[in-house]
Amino acid sequence: FYEHRRSSVVLNLPGLEVFPGDLLVSDGAADYLCHPLLLLNSESKKPRWPFSKRGVGKDKHKHISDLENCLSSVKITSFRGYDFYGLKDKTWDEVLETHHKLPTDQLDLKKQQEAVWELFTSECTYFLDHLLVLKMIFMNTLKYLQTREYLLDVDLWRLFANLEELTQTSLGFVNSLFGIIKDYVDASEISSSLDFISVLTKYFRGSLCQSHQTYCLNYSAAIFYLESLRQRDDFGIYLKWCEQNEQCRRLHLPELLVAPLQRLTRYPLLLKNIWKRSMDSAEKIMIYSIKEKVEKSIRDLEGKVKWLDNFQKFRYLQEIIVWPPLWDRDKRFFIPECLKHIFKEHTAENILSPTNRHLLYEGKLTLAESTRFLDVYLFLFNDFLLVTKTKRNKKKLGGSDPGLMCPSLTPELQAVIKEGGSCTVLDQPIPLDRLVVKSIEPLHVSVFGLRNAFLIQHENRYRQCIAAFLLQAQTENIKKTWMAQITTAISCFTKSQETKKISLFTLPAESSEI
Repeated sequence: FYEHRRSSVVLNLPGLEVFPGDLLVSDGAADYLCHPLLLLNSESKKPRWPFSKRGVGKDKHKHISDLENCLSSVKITSFRGYDFYGLKDKTWDEVLETHHKLPTDQLDLKKQQEAVWELFTSECTYFLDHLLVLKMIFMNTLKYLQTREYLLDVDLWRLFANLEELTQTSLGFVNSLFGIIKDYVDASEISSSLDFISVLTKYFRGSLCQSHQTYCLNYSAAIFYLESLRQRDDFGIYLKWCEQNEQCRRLHLPELLVAPLQRLTRYPLLLKNIWKRSMDSAEKIMIYSIKEKVEKSIRDLEGKVKWLDNFQKFRYLQEIIVWPPLWDRDKRFFIPECLKHIFKEHTAENILSPTNRHLLYEGKLTLAESTRFLDVYLFLFNDFLLVTKTKRNKKKLGGSDPGLMCPSLTPELQAVIKEGGSCTVLDQPIPLDRLVVKSIEPLHVSVFGLRNAFLIQHENRYRQCIAAFLLQAQTENIKKTWMAQITTAISCFTKSQETKKISLFTLPAESSEI
């Protein structure tokens, strides 16, 4: 027995009472309509019934108005309180002149001091104009709004990662450099020198590179998360308010978020500049070793980013690629229901494992069948080719959270995931050593309306063709790219297999009697 008089949904059994204006529904529909999640969920993007929109516009307008009022109460502290604030735009000569310090008569030493000064002023700019703006204007404002129960679902870590740690580390580095520079210009002895080696060693061999690595690993996901958030009205108002602050210097949030990546890659250049202008051999060795450590940190980061991106991508591929059972894949095979348990398929997790293989190329093509053209999506791995049929969910039931999606996925796959669709495997994977690709001349297929066509053949171990796919690319260039990618992949796979065979037959432990 269900009764919801206010929503005009009535199911009254037995007796079947009907009232004017009531909506008659089946038992299953009544269960669905009266589900507590449906009745209580205020975050649903698309209301189920037109009359449920009553009052939504007013509530939304009030929420936006309250958010704007809350933002108007936010106060941003001035950045001018830092002792080094006024130094970032000065030259080394101007600083010496201000402190009545005579410049050294050694030209090489002066050039070294100027190189250290460039490291210091650029770090000041990085801290004041980028990190501090991100923290004080964007992150702290978002924290303030969340204490007032606005934008509660926005994840601070996914957007800003370890910005707090990065800001503290950079501030410590700036203050340490400022300290040795102040000691030098305040010293009465002309022969005193900048003791910068200890500062460089402490920070570059300490937390400076590590904190940047942590931030950079999250960067691509943060940018993708930001793009999904910008579609929201409330986040758009917050973002516009922050970016209009004069301390942003007309920089937008994406331009500020990329600053730590740019800074990390600039450190080796600044250190190299100091190394080139140093004359003491022991000092040069120390600076060079620090520079090498920073460069190694960047190389490690590139490897981590590639590995992490590859891992995330394969995780999404495992979710989106559907492997139909044998009897669904090929109607020639009849398998009684009582025997289907025998044909237990290997799980897709084993086939699509990021530790076993790499995705070399992918894209959308058209497959010519006997009576129709079919949209297909091809995945070229380092050891096989996979032909799949894209299936979109027309009802668009939600799909994955776009903020959680892997940024390196192609727009076509992103659209499929958002719509809750899938890529169904059309045939078994084609091993590259069993694959033949042939270009098709327009003369042979133009009568069928095919252009930019090429043929994929799957051969068995006896070199008999067991499957063939006549594919059409959007342009001639795309066709040539696909054929080149497949040909290169086949060549690389063949060479790797030959290398494995050679190493197998040349094992030192192999018995001569075998």
